[in-house]
Amino acid sequence: MHAWCPTGVELQVSLAEQRLAWLGESGRCRLYAISTALNGPGEVQGSGCTPRGLHRVRLKIGADAAPGCVFRARRPTGERYSPALAAQYPERDWILTRILWLTGLEPGRNRGGQCDTLRRFIYIHGCPETEPMGVPRSHGCIRMHDADLIELFDLTPPGALVRISSEPLPAAVTQAAG
Repeated sequence: MHAWCPTGVELQVSLAEQRLAWLGESGRCRLYAISTALNGPGEVQGSGCTPRGLHRVRLKIGADAAPGCVFRARRPTGERYSPALAAQYPERDWILTRILWLTGLEPGRNRGGQCDTLRRFIYIHGCPETEPMGVPRSHGCIRMHDADLIELFDLTPPGALVRISSEPLPAAVTQAAG
């Protein structure tokens, strides 16, 4: 846990392993399969890459939304994801169920200018259950299946530290998860 993590919760994201570790107080740890950017790591606006470095959860959106609730511009559309809806909009990048909106903490790397994570609208969000986890396929965000995302959302307070790295998760983290 980082000394300047006042919430007692930290998320560690491994782009190499396509896994997210939730670290709580008293050494509690949970691991989740994720999907990050098809274009790999990167911080530049319009790159379609997942930004690295230190971030915080800026906002939590959708606390009472039903699983499969469709969001556009961070607002529920009133739609519920289904194969029929997906067929109607085959090019849509589905943002479902919950959103953890990230903000960068490192000026010049992921905060400010053309590398600002918040202004790039980088989220941890839900995606269709048909989307594979463990495979980079997003447009820059961190995707999760609904059940895992709902659990993570409930465990993660606003302000939680989020560390996104190209490296594997530390051995101590994976061992703590069991």
